[in-house]
Amino acid sequence: MSRNVITIDADASVIDAIKTMLSHHISGLPVVDRDGALVGILSDGDFIRRVEVGTEKRRGRWLAMLAGTSQVALDFTRQYGRKVNQIMSPNPITIEEDTPLEQVVQLMESHGVTRFPVMRDKKLVGMVTRTDFMTAIANLRLDLSSSSGNDDQICASVIAALAHAPWRPAALNVSVRDGVVSLRGNIRNDNARKATTVAVENVAGVKRVDDQLVKITYPPPEEDYGGGDFVSLEEEPSTEDDQPL
Repeated sequence: MSRNVITIDADASVIDAIKTMLSHHISGLPVVDRDGALVGILSDGDFIRRVEVGTEKRRGRWLAMLAGTSQVALDFTRQYGRKVNQIMSPNPITIEEDTPLEQVVQLMESHGVTRFPVMRDKKLVGMVTRTDFMTAIANLRLDLSSSSGNDDQICASVIAALAHAPWRPAALNVSVRDGVVSLRGNIRNDNARKATTVAVENVAGVKRVDDQLVKITYPPPEEDYGGGDFVSLEEEPSTEDDQPL
């Protein structure tokens, strides 16, 4: 998370908020009151529907009735408001410092948000955004690419990475030379080919994948769902009930 959090006062002007976001190259701002308590969140999405650029919502009489007077009034305030507290999203969802990463992802997906204020004892101590995930991934990939091993070790790791994958190639042959992995065998479909390449590329020390896999149309499609050879049942002897009427 980012610990040096830039905030904006709830009574600040919309123009001041925009200037702050642009000058610091950020897409969201926690909003605080005079006591420093978190009261809302302001994001770049709050400026999409604005009268200044002619993108405010225009509803006819019937659509306004369907939306309801409360929603119409709220939209008007956010589209014409001149203070941060008039256009911000109040009562933002927050997380704690020890919130598991998986839970953070689930909250982002379920609520459709891109950032969370991080709290400690009801005080704002940081922000977690989607950019933090990008930074973490980049750092991890840098560490992975810097690791190395001899070709035999890489070959064994590639085979292990594909050993239990349901989409693994049939009759797979793996060879490695100077970190370049050559794959030979039969593959069922393009998605399985991509997954195989990705699995191999994630093995430490792999520099490149030489895909020599051959796409096959057999086994039949039912094989993709865990099927197999069809086994015919023994024919049962007919009984009196089987006789035609």
